[in-house]
Amino acid sequence: MGVPPLLPRRAVIVAVGSELLTPFRTDTNSLFITSKLNDLGIEVVAKVIVGDRRDELAAVIGESLRRSDLLVLTGGLGPTDDDVTRLAVSDALGLPLDEDPEIVERIRRRFARRGMEMPAVNRVQAQVLRGAAVLPNANGTAPGQWLERGARSVVLLPGPPREMRPMFEAVLAEWLQPLARGARLHRRVIKIAGRTESDVEQVTQPVYSRFATWQPPVATSILAVPGQIELHFSVRAESGEDARSILARATSEILAVAGDDVFSTDGRSLEQVVGDLLRRRGWRIATAESCTGGLVASRLTDVPGSSDYVERGVVAYSNRAKTDLLGVPEALMLEHGAVSEPVGEAMAAGMRERAGVDVAVGVTGIAGPGGGSESKPVGTVAVAVAWASGSVVRRYLFPGGREQVKWFASQTALNMVRQVLQER
Repeated sequence: MGVPPLLPRRAVIVAVGSELLTPFRTDTNSLFITSKLNDLGIEVVAKVIVGDRRDELAAVIGESLRRSDLLVLTGGLGPTDDDVTRLAVSDALGLPLDEDPEIVERIRRRFARRGMEMPAVNRVQAQVLRGAAVLPNANGTAPGQWLERGARSVVLLPGPPREMRPMFEAVLAEWLQPLARGARLHRRVIKIAGRTESDVEQVTQPVYSRFATWQPPVATSILAVPGQIELHFSVRAESGEDARSILARATSEILAVAGDDVFSTDGRSLEQVVGDLLRRRGWRIATAESCTGGLVASRLTDVPGSSDYVERGVVAYSNRAKTDLLGVPEALMLEHGAVSEPVGEAMAAGMRERAGVDVAVGVTGIAGPGGGSESKPVGTVAVAVAWASGSVVRRYLFPGGREQVKWFASQTALNMVRQVLQER
């Protein structure tokens, strides 16, 4: 079976499964597929989640093929009645399904290796759209399929990521990468902390609005995520060197107006940036946390190799713990309250002294939903950073529920450490 004469330029991804329409499961497959397609210069124009309804899925397939050159479906290839992807594609394209005896035997042998007999329901996984190429599945029983319809291509992939990812890598290698000539899509993300979305937009929009007139043009989008703002740049270019050059130029112009609030231009997270700065200086850090419950320490230690610079972390949730473990005077908490700048600063200083480290963080606040007052509403957090020759402490009022307040507080604490490390 041949490959399409031209590399597809527009793709639609359809994630199949009613569970993806609930709060309990997230579609991560589309993110992986999008990244891989973008690397080839294929633009993803839409992502759709469809439940296990044959008629609805068939309608989405028909509409998606009118909008794209490549349709990628993931999920719904299992053996049960609610696995309807094969049937829906058959309906949408008017193609019959034929049982492939080699697939039946392959599934039978897979069960036999585990000392089991293949259930009869698994035979449906051997149904192949007429004219499709079978994509072997080394990690499960559901094979994938590749089908060409004129200038358009349809790919059927299993839903479990451990099955889908290696199969899609094989699709890229066999069907798409050999055709990857000409312009590809190149991306860069600038991450900014300590500013609101509207503030970043006001400062950067006059700059990035000009990028669309460059040759090749740079597309820009702005995205607000908890605790940071992201500017996403993308450019289509035949030469990787040309793309890197124009993205570097765009990045330089944004840095000129956004300044030190930009913490990453190379994809690193804030905890990675802080870790790299600590390692470069040869500093070690310790954390003293109340309302964040160890989240700052957890994020720092999520980075491989963080034992090079993380000494310890203390969750001092109660007033007694703040005194016993960090040496915060009881009188200070009686005078100012446990959630206050003086207590946050004392937590950081006490942690630094007891741990014998170069820098320490103190976080105390009210994450909610209860515990707030008129003077200190829910979301009030004091964050402090202490080092050998000084300290800095600030009070914030973060929006959202308990989880969001904790995340904002951890992001702010890490960003304050970053600023201290960069300035000294």
